[in-house]
Amino acid sequence: MSYEKWSPGYWLLKSYVKIVDWFIHKKIIVVGEDNIPDNKPLVFAPNHQNALSDPMALVLHLAHQPVWLARADIFGQSKIVDAILRFMKILPVYRIRDGIGNLEKNDATFNTSVKILENNASLALFPEAAHTGKRQVKEHKKAVPRIVFMAEEKSGGQLDIQIIPTGIHYSHYWKFNRVLLVNLGQPVKVKDFYDLYLTDAQAGIKKLKEAIYEATLPLIVNFKSKQYYDIFERILKIYGPRFLKRSGLKHTHGHLFKTDQVLANRLDQMESEKPEATGKMVERVKGYHQKLKKHQLKNRVVKPGNKCLLPLMGNALLLVFTLPLFLYGLVFNALPFFLIDRYVRTRVKDVVFWSSYILVASMVLFPLFYLLQFWAISAWVQDLRLAFLMVVSWPFMGKLAFNWYILWRKTSGQFNFYRIKWFNKSLFNWLIAEKQAIYQLLDEHLKPADFK
Repeated sequence: MSYEKWSPGYWLLKSYVKIVDWFIHKKIIVVGEDNIPDNKPLVFAPNHQNALSDPMALVLHLAHQPVWLARADIFGQSKIVDAILRFMKILPVYRIRDGIGNLEKNDATFNTSVKILENNASLALFPEAAHTGKRQVKEHKKAVPRIVFMAEEKSGGQLDIQIIPTGIHYSHYWKFNRVLLVNLGQPVKVKDFYDLYLTDAQAGIKKLKEAIYEATLPLIVNFKSKQYYDIFERILKIYGPRFLKRSGLKHTHGHLFKTDQVLANRLDQMESEKPEATGKMVERVKGYHQKLKKHQLKNRVVKPGNKCLLPLMGNALLLVFTLPLFLYGLVFNALPFFLIDRYVRTRVKDVVFWSSYILVASMVLFPLFYLLQFWAISAWVQDLRLAFLMVVSWPFMGKLAFNWYILWRKTSGQFNFYRIKWFNKSLFNWLIAEKQAIYQLLDEHLKPADFK
């Protein structure tokens, strides 16, 4: 198989998966496509947090057909699985845990990788060599520098390989209707490190590895904290929108990502420089969050006064008038949606793989159920064109039904908060006061971002 050649079958599969992926996400943002040079051998080097969703984030939203280097243990399950993986342009990389005797098999993978780069095609592999499930970049391994230097050495330094550092960011790792942001950074040019590699191979590999790592950091949200990671993530949710406003930016997904980057760095800095104040702040945020969770509230609804009452009534009316659309979308999408959700939550132990299972299962189950439902309704819908239009509408109405459900959750949460305000004054006053105290505490210790 010539991995470097453009594949129409791959393109066809990618086009279908891209449609499914669009329904799964609320918004997909790709930034920095202009940083990808034309007519150069490329190596995409993304951060790795979310199993199969990470390569899909790159493959589905770029014009390229990169060949992926993946852990070898996904191969060898069956000949059919291996054939599918190769069709998807995935090559195995063996690690020590796969058996020392298997390491020599990497020679074939590396030789194929060199051939791909020699033909001005593209590779993709994760420099961290493992996913984290957290907004924390791990130490980079040597695989990327080794492969690109092998290719340059074989060509006498004439290939001019470009490494594209890539940041993949999710608003949530597995929930339906999440936001995906793909940041493509300025290319790291291998030729800038090639002379050092020829003089001292290990020094060249180390220097290039560090350069890729440093180029990745501006493209991701990265917490260094180990002790307070979970609560720092919670602070992003609670305090992030306020920090965005303090920084003078409009509330967009791109702006929120930028201020979240700064906020994560400021929290790490606060932990390092003011450990006692950080500990007190963490305990206070924990108590506030536990109280919200106990009373089934979200931070966004905790507001003094009655400013939200009129919009709340408007949302309630909108929910009533659009209820028939919700029911239509629910009836024709509920069974596959809840089957997938139930299976993933009960059978897949590693949460990092949840979004991957959801994507693959959705690709198979939803079309199957749509076909069965089309067969069922065609018996009493005489006009086949009308039946076909109904089938086409189902995925769109399914997404509309989910958005209706999200609006209902938000609206019921706001009503719940007003119920507390009217019938549990002490709790209401505590929530308002505690939120303001936390905001003031964070305002005091965290300077706003400055993008001037």
